[in-house]
Amino acid sequence: MAARSISQWFADYGESHRNPVNKRLHFVCVPAIFFSIVGLLWAIPMPDALLDLSPFFNIGTLSLLIVIGFYARLSLSITVGMLAFAIACLLVLWGLESAGVIIWLLSLIVFVVGWIGQFIGHHIEGKKPSFFEDLQFLMIGPAWIMGFLYRRWGIAY
Repeated sequence: MAARSISQWFADYGESHRNPVNKRLHFVCVPAIFFSIVGLLWAIPMPDALLDLSPFFNIGTLSLLIVIGFYARLSLSITVGMLAFAIACLLVLWGLESAGVIIWLLSLIVFVVGWIGQFIGHHIEGKKPSFFEDLQFLMIGPAWIMGFLYRRWGIAY
């Protein structure tokens, strides 16, 4: 079986994301969930010796390397956009942590609220979330939004 192209992934993902309310909810909730997962992974304690090397040396950052690798197999331009978004997430998390925000708690709240929004959207849509068929759709969701932005801005993917 041949690997799916980014366009095929987007078309398959789009099958359960046609309702305008569901789409709007996804445009808010998917990036929020992405951010929250990075935040939850960021909050996993690391040895002080590693943190002394860089505040960005944590499970969240290391996990993003794997995720970016997934996108790199599909599309260079989507990878660049997702890398920019991932870096923005890391910088926001670093800033929040520096300001004394409890990252794991904030991330947990955003995660729960984001998923509630997603499931409300799918209830309105009348179709189950794509990841019930293939867990890879959990990483396609953020890229699908990036693809929408690219189309709006006239950028090829």
